[in-house]
Amino acid sequence: MTILVCGSLAFDTIMDFEGRFADHILPDQLHILNVSFLVPGLRREFGGCAGNIAYGLRLLGSAVRPVAALGADGEHYLQRLRALGIDVSAVRLMPESYTAQAMIMTDRHNNQITAFHPGAMALAHTNPITATDGVSLAILSPDGKQATWEHAEQLHAAGVPFVFDPGQGLPMFDGVELLRLVDLADWAALNDYEARLLCDRTGLTLPELSRRLRALVVTLGEQGCDVWQDGECIRVPGVPAAEIVDPTGCGDAFRAALLHGLARGWSVTEAARLGNRMGAAKIATRGGQNYRFDL
Repeated sequence: MTILVCGSLAFDTIMDFEGRFADHILPDQLHILNVSFLVPGLRREFGGCAGNIAYGLRLLGSAVRPVAALGADGEHYLQRLRALGIDVSAVRLMPESYTAQAMIMTDRHNNQITAFHPGAMALAHTNPITATDGVSLAILSPDGKQATWEHAEQLHAAGVPFVFDPGQGLPMFDGVELLRLVDLADWAALNDYEARLLCDRTGLTLPELSRRLRALVVTLGEQGCDVWQDGECIRVPGVPAAEIVDPTGCGDAFRAALLHGLARGWSVTEAARLGNRMGAAKIATRGGQNYRFDL
């Protein structure tokens, strides 16, 4: 059975600044800020939440089909997905746009300055979900606002259970919209900050939100995650990482494992345990799609 992964495909350009940003920014001159940083280290990675989740699902042996948009520069990404054994039939090329791009500069204290260009992702709503035969499960990971809204309605209408994973796109929605998305979904997965923001926007507590879903999963980094079901919480302990190298994509690795388990009928806590293991494996490797994992 195939898992649909709705969300972004992006190129991540990651630059390493050997100093501290704070040493080059004058607080009393922010109104005329004009700075330049020499970045000896630079790498380009395949990224985007949909791409990272699809990569993790293939590591676990799941059949996966991203529902996403690439720009005119996306053919290389498309070739990579095919090489990984990923079904690209629902990936649409938008020749009038660039692929979504994140440009991330990190100093020696892991402070970051990021610029994000949505590119083709902003047109993802023009790529509707039309084929769901053989699809057992889906996830709505961060995407354009209209795409998130329309894909949620399309999945619900098709009877495909899905995980709502708003991520950094959560602030785009108001409380009424978020409650509608929660009610359309079967599960929700958020980190602890996003969970607090969801509560603030909707006016509901985590126990109350969990009663509107099969389960609500809140990730807590190295502490593991909380699984909320019917107003009750179970803490699933974290897994120590062999090495802490790069957190980019850890949440996506967790979600890939969560989906893999749910698609096989595991309990949410069993799937979350696998997610904690997979997140720990990812953090020991740079980039969101370079790690390896054995069940």
